[in-house]
Amino acid sequence: MERKGIFKRKTKETDIEIEINLDGEGNYNIDTSVGFLNHMLELFSKFSSFDLKIKGKGDIEVDTHHIVEDVGISLGSVIKEALKDKKGIKRYGFSSVPMDEVLVNISLDISGRPYLVFNVPFIKGREGSFEIEDAKEFLKGFVNHLGLTLHINLIYGENLHHILEGIFKGLGLALKEAVKIEGKKLPSTKGKID
Repeated sequence: MERKGIFKRKTKETDIEIEINLDGEGNYNIDTSVGFLNHMLELFSKFSSFDLKIKGKGDIEVDTHHIVEDVGISLGSVIKEALKDKKGIKRYGFSSVPMDEVLVNISLDISGRPYLVFNVPFIKGREGSFEIEDAKEFLKGFVNHLGLTLHINLIYGENLHHILEGIFKGLGLALKEAVKIEGKKLPSTKGKID
């Protein structure tokens, strides 16, 4: 069974098309009109081994908030679609990513219950037009539409670029583990994962 998905989202603020192959090789073609977000999603694709195509545009003349949030919503939605009935997946994934002076730990559960723990202190600074608040908005949309319980813990570190790289690489690594096929049954005693 192919684990692929296509998702389109169009609002008055954004227009996004996204394709994914969960059993890919980490190939990507990403253009969100926000350079730093492109870079983070390229890292996510490479470290998850998901093939990922994203074409997105939005009202970035106002701010990058709408496109960042809506790409998160779209990515969560397309992964949920590609997972189909979730039978056989490992379900849980973990990573610990060092990025120079930074260490980020990620724990996640494809549970059907969206919940985000974002244990990253506010750090002033921007990477282009991107900052920690943008990452949190992206992740809120992502977990809510995938049905993911996601815990992100910055153990230590100061450089904003390194922190964000650690988060997106770690998310890719943990999801790569969680979507692995280990058997044929649904990994739930309830018999259902939304």
